[in-house]
Amino acid sequence: MIRVLAFSASVALLWAGTALAQDMAKADPAKGKQIATTVCAACHGPDGNSVAPTNPKLAGQFPEYLYKQLRNFKPEGGKKAERQNPIMAGMVASLTDADMRNVAAYFSEQRLKPDVATNKDLAADGQKLYRGGRASAGIAACAACHGPSGAGIPVEFPHIAGQYATYIATQLKAFRSGARANDPKSMMRTVAAHLTDHDIEALAQYVAGLR
Repeated sequence: MIRVLAFSASVALLWAGTALAQDMAKADPAKGKQIATTVCAACHGPDGNSVAPTNPKLAGQFPEYLYKQLRNFKPEGGKKAERQNPIMAGMVASLTDADMRNVAAYFSEQRLKPDVATNKDLAADGQKLYRGGRASAGIAACAACHGPSGAGIPVEFPHIAGQYATYIATQLKAFRSGARANDPKSMMRTVAAHLTDHDIEALAQYVAGLR
């Protein structure tokens, strides 16, 4: 049942993402570099490889995903931003829609310098959960959406392999608490709601070491 729901949500996201992918094809990475190396570099590095585990690596990420996140940090139509972060809110405040597309395109073309797992025992536990989920607790396998190697699926689900374990754990906890709620169809919140602290740390270690 869990896999069926994941597949259904995936199909819906695919249809929604097709138009976005077409629009992203018009983005200009060269213009994005000008913004990325001045506005974004302090936290994420000039090439999208952040040196701080609390800040995500953006290099090599799908441009559609990056663009969506940038938009979600910015209030629209008189409503609060979908993703709340005072620092990022300040960063995107002056960016136009074209700017955000260009920045996303630039970072997507950069080469990721992956993190590594530092706790083999936790990573081993994370591998089991990532690959097989835990049906008894209503936890779908992460691999169902992000792929067995963490490569993700363009437009639909982000590339997560090699991401900082610290950042992965923080985001899973945010999804679990509802502090982060910009996941399509509440997919991440639904899964994270059933994760224990140990599960989260284990998954974070495993994902960091994925290649």
